[in-house]
Parts: sequence; C-alpha cells; structure tokens
Amino acid sequence: MTADQVEGNGVRVRLGGREMSLAISDEQAVRLRALVDRVAREPFTKRVWAELAYFVVGGALTAVGLAFVAWTMVAGIVLAITFVGLAVLVLSLRSARGLGGLFRRMARSWLGEPVADPEPFTSRPGFLGWLQSGLRDRVAWRSVAYLPLKAAWTFLGVFVALSLWWDAFACLLHPITNHDGSGLGVWGLPAALFGGNHLNQPFGLVHGLAVFLLGVVFFFAAPWVTRGFVNVDRLLVRSLLGPDPVQARVRQLEQTRTRTVDASAATLRRIERDLHDGTQAQLVALAMRLGMAKEKLEDPEHVDVEQVRALVDEAHRGAKEAIAELRDIARGIHPPALDVGLEGALATLAARSAVPTDLSISLDTRPTPAIEAIAYFCVAELLANVAQHAQASRASVSCSQQGTWLRLVVRDDGIGGAEPTMVGSSSSGLAGLTDRVKGVDGRLHLVSPVGGPTVVTVDLPLSA
Repeated sequence: MTADQVEGNGVRVRLGGREMSLAISDEQAVRLRALVDRVAREPFTKRVWAELAYFVVGGALTAVGLAFVAWTMVAGIVLAITFVGLAVLVLSLRSARGLGGLFRRMARSWLGEPVADPEPFTSRPGFLGWLQSGLRDRVAWRSVAYLPLKAAWTFLGVFVALSLWWDAFACLLHPITNHDGSGLGVWGLPAALFGGNHLNQPFGLVHGLAVFLLGVVFFFAAPWVTRGFVNVDRLLVRSLLGPDPVQARVRQLEQTRTRTVDASAATLRRIERDLHDGTQAQLVALAMRLGMAKEKLEDPEHVDVEQVRALVDEAHRGAKEAIAELRDIARGIHPPALDVGLEGALATLAARSAVPTDLSISLDTRPTPAIEAIAYFCVAELLANVAQHAQASRASVSCSQQGTWLRLVVRDDGIGGAEPTMVGSSSSGLAGLTDRVKGVDGRLHLVSPVGGPTVVTVDLPLSA
C-alpha cells in the first residue's frame, strides 16, 4: 500500500493493484482544521472547568440535599396524622424549593444558562393557610422531583465523565508515578474498558508511552463527555426548576397585555395631541377668518373685496391643510389601503419605499383585519428603518401563508447591526414592533450581523 499526493487537497492511495483517490475540498479542509483546533484548545478554556466545577459541586449538593429532603419527607409522612408531621412535610418542601433556587443560581453563574425564577411562594393567612399553600406548591414538588433525577444522572456521570478526568491525569502522570507498579489507580468506565490492572503494570518504556498517549486521548475527550452530562442537567434545570409552563404563559400574557395597553394609551394620547395641537388649531383659525370675512360683508357699501378675498383664500388653505392632517391621522389608525386587502396595501408600501423594493405575496386565506393592520404597520416600520438607517441599495418583502400562520420577511443589503431598542415610545421602533406582534401571540426574529444583510422575520396567526 502506497500513498501519493495529488493536486489540491487530496491523497491518491494505491492498494495492491488498485488505485483510489481521496479528495478533500478547500472548504472541508478549513472545517477539519477548525475542528482540530477547537478540540486542541477546548481543555484549556474557562467554560470546560466551569462545567466540571458545576458537575462536582452540584453533585455534592445534590447528595446532601436529597438525603435531607428524603429524611424529612419520610418523617413528615410518618407523623402526618398530626399537624407536626404536616409542618415537617411543608418544611421539607420549602427546603427543596430553596435548593432549586440554589441550583438555578449556579446554572446562571457557572453555565450561563438563562433560566428564569418561578413564581415566588405565597402563603395564605394563618397556620392552616401556610400548610395548605406549602402542600400545594407545584414549584416545590418539581424541585423534589429534580433531586433524585439529578442524583441518578450525577452517579452515572461520575462513573463515565469524572472518572475520565481522573484517569486522564493518572495516565499522563504514569511515567512519573508508576515505577514499581503502584501508580495512581484508574476506575470508572476507562478501567472497565481497558482494565485497571493492565495500566499499572511495569511493562517498560513502550507500555509507559502507550499509557501516556491514552491519557492524552482521555484528556481531550473528557471535556466533551462532561459537557454532554452537563447539557442534560441544563434540560432538567429548565424543565423542572424553571417557571411552570402554565404560569410562564400567564406571566407572558400579562406582560404583553400591559405593553399593549400602554401602547394603545400612548396612541390615543398622540391622536388627541395631534387633533388638539394641529387640526383643532387650524379649525379655530379657519373660523376666525370666516368670521372676519363675515364682518367685512355686513356693510355692503364699504366692502374691501380684496381683503375679503384674502381672508377667504386663507380660510380655504387652512381647510385643505386640516383635511390633510385629518387624513394622515385616520391613516395612522387604519390605513385606507387595507380596504382592498393586504396584497394591495403591501404593494403600495413597496411602491412608495425610498429604497427599491421587490415584493412577493402568496396568500390563500385573507387574515383578519387586526392581523392585516399589524402586518401592514410592521412592513411600513421596517421599510422606513431600511430607508433611514440601513444604507441599503435594495430591499425585498415576502408575504406567505404557512398553514394557519402568516410569515413576513423583510430583507435588505445594508450595513446591518440593527438591534431592538426602547428609544422613544413603547410602540415605536423594533421594540414596539415586537410588543405589537407578541400581543397576538406572534414572533419577531431579527438577524442583522455587522456588515449585513439584515433579515427580519415576523410570524403572525391568520386570526386573532
């Protein structure tokens, strides 16, 4: 068998009388080098040691916490015929809830896991109310369920992952510590696979070198095995120690309702301010000019026709300006373009956009008026952002129906770097769009790397 280099990143292999060519593209070579580089650097990163510390410390706390909660629960169940037993049982549940909070804080600080806190414990008045609230605390019972699951998973992780770290250092130090066959012992999964007795036998230089190389393999494999166990623990923390799905849904709906009500109140204040400061002032001025013209006409013998004509002309201009402002205010409440459907409204927005915009629409079912209005304002705001901030030469708008959902995609070839901010009112900008979309259980997803392109995807239900 011989191997010869071929053009590009490839190898020609001759096996017997047959010749095979193994070609690797440049992209595959770059990915392979990146993978090798990441594997080589991974054991020396902060994340690996934080995960290992979380695994070890969390496992120790789990053992102590599970023992305490199990003992107090058994005692509370045995004494449950009295109020003392019920009190002990509630204290056990409260302890489990406290341990759940500790594990959440550890996951946030050591793993960077953004798990939110559940609803705080609220007790009813009186001792009996406290007992009843404690026994019905779903967060506490989920924390109790977390402890045995984590304990079982940690036990398996100690046998598989933690033993791999220990055996890695034992094998790496083998040439130094194993002079007479009494070096550091190996255990766990590596010992079961390779046999611990064989690793500590003084078989000479070749044997020592083989054990050392095995330690190198263990050392670079241990971070990934540990991460696998830690990632499963992340899922347990999110599902059992995080907010209850029903309570989280209620909290999200309450927050969305609050933001929607605030946005509606701000819109009403804006409309009132526009009518009071703009249209109403112009109508008052119009009435005053018409009144002055009426006074001039009361004395027919001394009428200054030019002055009356000037007053009427000013009144006419004021009336047209007031009509235009009223039309703009009405358009902000409900765009007239939506009277013919979302397709025509989006076509109008694309035609009026300052940046050349391509439009693609595919709808089988017309959304409800509320969804059409939200979709219209989303596209209008996004195209305005493209014209003002993106420095783009072209944009595109896609509107399609996917089952019972309406998907809007606005893309531009600008400089990117867009981020939702809370500048201005709560109903303006990308943050305002996010609140408006969440108000009907929709989703807004923004991808805008520095240098572009920017892609904003809005998913809305067809009815709300």
